[in-house]
Amino acid sequence: MCQMKIMLDKEGQQELVMEDVAHLEVVEEGIKISTLFEDPKLIPGVMIKTIDFLSGKATLLEKQV
Repeated sequence: MCQMKIMLDKEGQQELVMEDVAHLEVVEEGIKISTLFEDPKLIPGVMIKTIDFLSGKATLLEKQV
């Protein structure tokens, strides 16, 4: 399977948000992520910084207001 690890970049430090993510959706409020067996989680006020398909990791970045 190809589940991903979602990280949040906070001032250069990467914080794990969720592992085994099967679905990622960009919505107006931010990013919605979900695993196969858990309810979706909304991470508000963020955008995608990078996606590394080889290592199975996506990094999010807080939007500047």
